[in-house]
Amino acid sequence: MIRAAFCALLLLAASPRAVGAQVSVEVAPLRIELQAGPGSVANQAITVQNSGKEPLRVRARITDWDLARDGAPQFEGVPEGGPYSATAWVRVAPPELVVDPGKEGIVRFSLTVPQGIEPAGYRTGILFEFLPPGLDPGKKGRGEVQFRSRIASLIYVNVGTPPIAVELTDLLSRDTKEGLRVIAVLKNTSKRTVRTKGTLTLFDRAGATIAQLPIPDVPLLPEREREVAIPTSEGDKRLPAGEYRVELKIDVGMAAVIVGETTLKVPK
Repeated sequence: MIRAAFCALLLLAASPRAVGAQVSVEVAPLRIELQAGPGSVANQAITVQNSGKEPLRVRARITDWDLARDGAPQFEGVPEGGPYSATAWVRVAPPELVVDPGKEGIVRFSLTVPQGIEPAGYRTGILFEFLPPGLDPGKKGRGEVQFRSRIASLIYVNVGTPPIAVELTDLLSRDTKEGLRVIAVLKNTSKRTVRTKGTLTLFDRAGATIAQLPIPDVPLLPEREREVAIPTSEGDKRLPAGEYRVELKIDVGMAAVIVGETTLKVPK
């Protein structure tokens, strides 16, 4: 039996046509998590909603993907059929359809886990490309920018329950355009995809708690290291200048939570 859960999203950059065409489209679900066993089969529908004013031609293709160290999804240049690829297990139908304005289309996929597969966290994705119905993607007129936008549904397939092994290898701070972040570098040495949760607690120099913030829910892919950026304040607020002690408690499903401490200095 396969169980699925859905949430989160991924949006790839769109390249608008010079004529000024606009795409307004929603795909759901954008994250699909399957708990599976060897030989099991999953059949599922993905909805494509065209909220724009023009018909859209939708093309669906199965693709491998990866995450950069900072968690950004990557599609270009990712090797096909890697050790954790589930792309060969998936069939999608229809591979192409036209969705009228204000309507929705359904794309279905079937995923069959091979017999004898090793327990691990596998992954694949379905990449949706959107074009005007009359546009030939193989041709481009003079002075015209090729129109194409893309959204992907990411599929995680956890086969079996291999043991989890994750360690905190570094803690640092980084000032970003979204605000000051504590960066936890986590190394997943297991063969299982896990997700993070937990809390970041800030203490002032007197030891009083001044804030407790959630650890972002992000994936740690098998045998990979990644950075998890954790906000140090809520919304647009910024920490006042000063020195703070930071305590992290990160839960990835192991028997014990991962604990880390560092000092955070906010300049005037």
